[in-house]
Amino acid sequence: MPVRLRLQRHGRRKRPFYHIVAADARAPRDGKFIEKLGTYNPMTKPATIDLDRMAAYKWIMKGAQPSDTVRAILRFKGVMYYKHLMRGVTKGALTQEQASEKWSAWIEAKEGSVEARRQEEAQRIANFHVAVSGTAPEIKEPEPEPVVEEAAAEAAPEAAAEVVEEAAAAVEEVPEAAAEVAGEAVAEAEAAEAAGDALEAASEATPDGASDVVKDA
Repeated sequence: MPVRLRLQRHGRRKRPFYHIVAADARAPRDGKFIEKLGTYNPMTKPATIDLDRMAAYKWIMKGAQPSDTVRAILRFKGVMYYKHLMRGVTKGALTQEQASEKWSAWIEAKEGSVEARRQEEAQRIANFHVAVSGTAPEIKEPEPEPVVEEAAAEAAPEAAAEVVEEAAAAVEEVPEAAAEVAGEAVAEAEAAEAAGDALEAASEATPDGASDVVKDA
């Protein structure tokens, strides 16, 4: 199966954003792929490239053919230079440690130049804003995470313990209050029952004529 390293287009109209993928050469450009190797954003200056160098190198060594744009990206990110160094290691021209040192130094110098270009572009944009509006654009820094003071952190467990003790005391008081209410209800029920028994006894003790006298009165 022929494998090709190429770009897969994403993003909206006139704002392209690409994925760098290893895909079957017979598959559509934006279709299925085997592995995603990174991203490429040409809308920034300089272009933003995020690439897994070792994964791309492995595909190159397996015989995958990059497109013209991806070949330029691999050369820019040092993958082709790493391939050149590994060929020298294979031929015995230098050791693996020497090749790693050379490649690390090259990557550091390249990243430094890219960062310098990015800073120059940011300064150019700031100067343009100053020339147009008289003020530079405000760059918002991320808000720092809230820092908990040590005293507050130490007092937090103690406060939590006090809350737990108060809650436990409240729970213990609930059954006692419920028992008091239940006792009062039982006493009232017993008093009502006693009053009913007294009325029944009084009605039984009253003669029939006395009830008629009460009615006539």
